[in-house]
Amino acid sequence: MSSSTSPNHSDLPLAGLKVVDLSQGVAGPHCGMLFAQYGADVVKVEPTAGDWGRAIGAQHGDFCAYFAAFNRGKRSLAVNLKSEFGLDAVKTLMAQADVVIENYRPGVLKRFGLDYSSVVVDNTDVIYVSVTGFGQSGPLSASPATDSILQSYSGLMSVNRDERGTPQRIGVLVIDVVTGLYAYQAAATALYGRLTRGHGKHIEVSLMDSVGALQAGKMLEFHLEGAEGKKPGVPVGTFALADGFMTINARRDSHFNALCEIIGRSDLLNDSRFSTSVARLDHEDELMPLIREPLKSWTRDKLGRELERLDILHAPVNDYADYFTDEHVVQSQAISWVVHPTVGEIPIHRVPGLVTQTTGPLAVSPTIGEHSEEVLKQVGFTNDAIHAAFSSHAVSGSTRTVDEAHTAKTS
Repeated sequence: MSSSTSPNHSDLPLAGLKVVDLSQGVAGPHCGMLFAQYGADVVKVEPTAGDWGRAIGAQHGDFCAYFAAFNRGKRSLAVNLKSEFGLDAVKTLMAQADVVIENYRPGVLKRFGLDYSSVVVDNTDVIYVSVTGFGQSGPLSASPATDSILQSYSGLMSVNRDERGTPQRIGVLVIDVVTGLYAYQAAATALYGRLTRGHGKHIEVSLMDSVGALQAGKMLEFHLEGAEGKKPGVPVGTFALADGFMTINARRDSHFNALCEIIGRSDLLNDSRFSTSVARLDHEDELMPLIREPLKSWTRDKLGRELERLDILHAPVNDYADYFTDEHVVQSQAISWVVHPTVGEIPIHRVPGLVTQTTGPLAVSPTIGEHSEEVLKQVGFTNDAIHAAFSSHAVSGSTRTVDEAHTAKTS
């Protein structure tokens, strides 16, 4: 691939690696995005109408917020897999790939000859990553799965309840994002295994396994200690203030004593119910209202300064606007403002261990079929074949160069 069209940087560790990403949504695409950010050439193969993950929530042009966040640095090839040309194009790409990522339901790609057992015949060294909801086998293997379904199914919602005891969904697609991380680390490790041992691998990663692994400690705690478990200490929690909320951890005796002095309740220090950490755990229901009430008159800034001075663990409950403008976030460059061609500046959080690309192809996600022509040319298809594919709707995207060439030939 020529440097003029490559979205990669030669100094990134995975430069030269070829990845074919057939996945849609968030989990698989996140895995593919990480490969792209580390320098791999990631071709996103999506339907001619686009990845359904482009419409998770409000759309801005042909993308949504989640799509823009987790498809940065890829090239889009939009094809109809049910067409002869589209299927041939994808098979050609997969035969040359180092890594393939897919998240179709078990058995679907086998009907197209794009499953691992088919691809490995011509590409014995391929690292093939299959992302599913519930795994490749078992009673639920063919069931549809989303982040919200797995939050409920896995027990995660049972440990996230509102004040009325109603289980609540975490308002972030946390399972999809974590699944993408697990898929990437498994694939990257398999690439090292291929380098040292000389063979490819089929990797199976599911949303169920990922959220289970995320909760491994909590699950073990449940088994050993029951549904309630042992709390880390008291007072620990989120407290309402005059202008917002503050999370405070004052479970240590010295911190509890200091907090009581701050809020003008030094009398609590002489109460045997609260004199030790064990006693405070036993009398949590009595203590917490006595802490909450005086805190309601404090502002976040004033209380934060006092807690900082006395080295008491705390943090304001920020919204994202607070986080974007926080002094530490700004100075540590955790958020980069990337100019997106459709909506202008957007905030992109740093991937741990990487420097965020703020300009160029690695900084933004592709439009539907933006690179269809480019990718097809690079794997050997002629202008005539590509033009015919666009005309028959086997492929979608921009055809400016191909149209010009075809017009010049036929005029």
